[in-house]
Order: sequence, then structure tokens, then C-alpha cells
Amino acid sequence: MAIRTMHVGLGPIGAGIVRQVATRRGFKVVAAVDIDPDKIGKDVGQVTGVERSLRVKVTDDIGRAIKKAKPDVVVLCTSSSLKKVAEQIAEVTKRRVPIVSTTEELAYPWYSNRKLAKKIDALARKAKIAILGTGVNPGFTMDALPIALSAVCERVDTIRVDRVQNAAMRRLPFQQKIGAGLTPAEFQERVEAGTVRHVGLTESIAMIADAMGWKLDRITDEIAPKLADREVKSEFLTVPAGRVAGIIQDGIGYRGNEALITLHMEAYLGAPESYDAVRIAGSPAIHSRIDGGVHGDVATASITVNSIPAVLAARPGLHTMRSVRLPSFFGG
Repeated sequence: MAIRTMHVGLGPIGAGIVRQVATRRGFKVVAAVDIDPDKIGKDVGQVTGVERSLRVKVTDDIGRAIKKAKPDVVVLCTSSSLKKVAEQIAEVTKRRVPIVSTTEELAYPWYSNRKLAKKIDALARKAKIAILGTGVNPGFTMDALPIALSAVCERVDTIRVDRVQNAAMRRLPFQQKIGAGLTPAEFQERVEAGTVRHVGLTESIAMIADAMGWKLDRITDEIAPKLADREVKSEFLTVPAGRVAGIIQDGIGYRGNEALITLHMEAYLGAPESYDAVRIAGSPAIHSRIDGGVHGDVATASITVNSIPAVLAARPGLHTMRSVRLPSFFGG
């Protein structure tokens, strides 16, 4: 029988997930929830770009949608902030439905949001369901992938991951999140306000450290602008020379003064190449590079969909990509 999915949050990523679920064997969309009044009451296929009606109308009530549709799993794509989605998670767990979420801070909340993580874990155990936060980053390229590569090492000294992306290929909200088009002063103001940044480096570092058995003394997360040296364009934006083309962000996990884990990310319009690279210093030394990089939007939707069977098979509680079985493409 097909897995019955309910989708909460129909922004670009949520819509991409619906499109995948609607076109893959083994799934059936049975409910959809969003707060956008322009989407409420419309067929979810219409508002997410599926080329057919799914005969499911978008509503704004999570509890009522679960009661009516009886989904096997809820896919939650509403915010990067764990605090902002905590109430939605509680609403779903009350009705004993497993959750797969793209909330970045849920990918490994035991470091920065330990108190809230313990609360969500207790709710999930009581409801006898599994909850997972995943995505491409955090969730794969800068944490699960280097952890998996370390499996062939007899010794690991340090881990470095580089993720470089030409953000001109990404959706508009992502380009805005990395500050594309801002002046350097505007960029700094928004960094200080927390509205320009990639969320998840701290979570990824904490996940890697836990996997390696390393106790870190501190984790830093530093952000700088990448200025355009010439006019650069995307489908949505034109950035003149001297303005911000995107972001350079470094997360580092230290033991004493030694950097054990370094996550370096560059995402900007006009990057000459995109790639994901992992370097493990140890025995044997590992260098893995994915030329062209892992496409963030497609990959986030894909790993979310592909993780659904793993979550349905998992023991009750709050999980990370380390504690569910290894996801793979699910073809129904």
C-alpha cells in the first residue's frame, strides 16, 4: 500500500517535495496545510506545480487535516528555527503521526537546543512515533557524508568539508538568505539581525563530533560577504560590482586551540564552479569531491522523501541522520 503523506508548509522546498511524492510510486498525498490565504482552499497540485489535480485542498488547520486524512507521515517544511516549529511538532505528535522535517535546527538539536530536543524526544516516545530533521545541508553534504566516509578510517585526526555553490542556480529565497544584492553595510546589519546566514553549520559540527567521539570546547560560526567584482545575474536578481553576491561562512569545532572540524561554505552568484569536497586527515587520508556539487533544492526535497520509509521503520523518539537506517532512493 502507498504511504499516505501530509504536507505542512508549501513554500519552494515544501512544493518540491509534493511534486516528488506526487510523481513517485509508493506515495499518496492525502493532506496539505499552509498559512498563505492565496493557497488555502485550492488543490495542492495547483499551488505546488504538479501538472494534475491531486484532489486534496489546502487547509490551515493541522489537527483537523490529520483527523480527516489519517496520514502515515507528516512532512514539515515551515521554518529553519526549532523554536518556531515546536508548537507544530507538538500538534502532530498529539495525534501520533511520525514527522520528517526540513527544519535545519532539528537536524541535530542536542547541542544548541538541548532542552527543547529532550522535550520533543519525550513527546515522540510517548506518542510512539519517530521524528527526523534532515536536508541536504544540514543532513547530508556537511555531516552525514563525512561521517560515512570516516567508516573506512582506523584513525581520524581532523575533518574539513568545503561546499561551494553558484547560487544563481538556486531559488530566490535562498539568494535572499545569502544577502545577494545588498550593500556591504546592509549585509552586516542583516547578519547581526540573524536574517542573513546559513542555518545548520553548528548542528553539523556537533553531529560529526558526536560520531567521532570528540568532546569540543567551542564551536564558532563566522560570516563574511562575497563582493561582486563585476555585474552578476540570476533569473531573479542583478547584482552590480561592489555589492554583495553572496556569503562566505565558516563553522569550526575546537578542542582547546585545535580546529578538529572545519566546515567552509561559499554560496554566491557567479561562482566559477560548484563542488562538495570532504577531506579527512587520518589513516587512511580521505579526499572525496563531487564536481558540480549536490543541487541544494533538488537534494533537500529528495533526501526528505527518501527518508520517509526510514522514519516509519525507526524506533520512537527524536532521531538524527545518525540514528535512522541509511536512506536510499525509494522507488515504491
